[in-house]
Amino acid sequence: MAIKRLAVLDVARGLAVIAMVIYHFSWDLYWFGFVDWPVAEGRGWKTFAGTIAGSFLFLAGVSLDLAHHETIRWRSFWRRFFLIAAAAAGVTLVTYFTFAGSFVRFGILHCIAAASLVALPFVGRPFWIALIAGGFLLTLPLWASSPAFDGQVWLWTGLGTPEFGSVDYVPLAPWAGVTLTGLALSGAFRQSGAWARLGRFSFSGTIGRSARFLGRHSLSIYLLHQPVLYGLVWLAASLGPELDRAGDAFISNCASACRDTLGTAEICTAACTCTLEHLKADGTWDLLVVEPADQSLRTRMNDQYLVCLADPELRPPVSQ
Repeated sequence: MAIKRLAVLDVARGLAVIAMVIYHFSWDLYWFGFVDWPVAEGRGWKTFAGTIAGSFLFLAGVSLDLAHHETIRWRSFWRRFFLIAAAAAGVTLVTYFTFAGSFVRFGILHCIAAASLVALPFVGRPFWIALIAGGFLLTLPLWASSPAFDGQVWLWTGLGTPEFGSVDYVPLAPWAGVTLTGLALSGAFRQSGAWARLGRFSFSGTIGRSARFLGRHSLSIYLLHQPVLYGLVWLAASLGPELDRAGDAFISNCASACRDTLGTAEICTAACTCTLEHLKADGTWDLLVVEPADQSLRTRMNDQYLVCLADPELRPPVSQ
C-alpha cells in the first residue's frame, strides 16, 4: 500500500510553483521590454530557472517512489504518464504558434514524462542503485557529449547542440538524473523512518494550506498561468503609449536566440536590427504587435531574419 499523501511534499511543490510563476512573469516583462533584467541569459536567472526545473524533477522522483515502492500500480502510473505527456504535447503546440522557431521541443513536462520511464526500473530497488544511476546521468554530458548528437533528432538526449533555440529546453541528460536522485533519497528516507516523522507536519495555517493547494494542483497551474500572464503583459504592451518597447525586446530576444546558434554577438544584433527595420518598413511589425501568434506573420518575420542573417556585410572579416 502506498504511503499517504504528505503535506510536506505538497508544500515543497507549492513553493516550486510560486517560484515558477515569479520567473515566468519576469520573463514576460523582459520579453515585452518592460524591464531590462537579463532573464533570458543572466547567470543568476539561469540558476533560478534551473533550480525550479530541478525541484519539479526531484519531487517527481520522490512521488514515484512513494506511490509505487511496494508494487507498481500500473493503472495509476500510466494515467499520470499520459496526462503529463498530453500536457507536454499541448505546450509544444501552443508555443509553436506563439514563438514559431523557438517553440518548446523538449521542455520540463517532456522531461518529467520521459524521466519517469527511465526511473521506473529502479522503483523498489535498493536506493543506492538509483543513486548510482542518477549520478551516471548527471555526469553524462561531461564525458559523452558529441557532435554526433547535434541537431533536432537527438536534442532530447542533451548530448549535442540543437539547431534552434527554445523558450524551454530540459533534456534527459543531465535532468533525468535529478529524478533518479529524488527516487533514491525517498528510498533512503523510508528506510530511516524520516517520512514517518515528516508526515506529522500538517501545515494547517493559512500560508501552509495555500502552499499545499498550489502543490496539489501544480500541473493545472503550470498549464494555465503562463497564457494568463503572457496575455496580460501583451495587452499592457499593446495598449500602452510606448509600443516600441516590443521592438527593443524583439532585438534583445532575437539576438539571444541567435547567439545560442552562432555565438557571435555583433552579427546577431545586426541581423535582428535589420529584421526589425524591414518589418517596420513593410508594415509587418505593426500587424505582429496586434497579432503576435499569427503564423503567416511569424513566417514572414523568420524569412526576413534569414535574409538579414545571410547579408555578407554582417559576416566577420576574414583574418589574413
